Amino acid sequence: MAAEFKRRYLRIVRKAYRFLRSPGLKRCAWLQRTISPMFERQFWHPCRDSVATGLAIGLFVSQLPMPGQMILAGVWSVFFRANIPIALAACWITNPISQIPIMLFQERLGDFLRESLLIPIHPILERIQVPLGFLPGMEGEYLNGGSFILGFLALGFLLFLLAFPLVYLLSALMPRILPKTRYQRAKAKVIARQKKEESKNQSP
Repeated sequence: MAAEFKRRYLRIVRKAYRFLRSPGLKRCAWLQRTISPMFERQFWHPCRDSVATGLAIGLFVSQLPMPGQMILAGVWSVFFRANIPIALAACWITNPISQIPIMLFQERLGDFLRESLLIPIHPILERIQVPLGFLPGMEGEYLNGGSFILGFLALGFLLFLLAFPLVYLLSALMPRILPKTRYQRAKAKVIARQKKEESKNQSP
């Protein structure tokens, strides 16, 4: 289990590094100044608090209907001292396959919240209607701007909050894989190395 978790995490790290080092990003000098702090080691070592914060950031950003989600998640991860690979990976919840179903769910969630909680929407947002005729079986259907905005904000905050108990539970069940702090992992390695050296010295 630990080896598989480590292998999958390292795969995410390699993909995140390749993305941040991609030629398209390197051509933007101002963007490189923003990205350069992301390569500090503290943002890449997994521990309970940094992974929980990174997952929360990534899940929230994934619900925002905007380009450059991964860049925003990376910048926020530096600001909030979060785990960058986890934050970038969580952004892929919304991808070309899942984007449209998630957007429809967000609008339905917004409608539900407006009806149940009587949340007011500005008339300008209410008048925004995005046609969905390009989707099969959705001819004549529209996406209401007010409900959609309320829906993606509500879903983003809900996923943000759920990330913390999920990661904390995982850390409690597997403390060796996901320790509370990165210093705890480093301390465990030092103790293991000392025990190994002691056993060698005691052997005849």
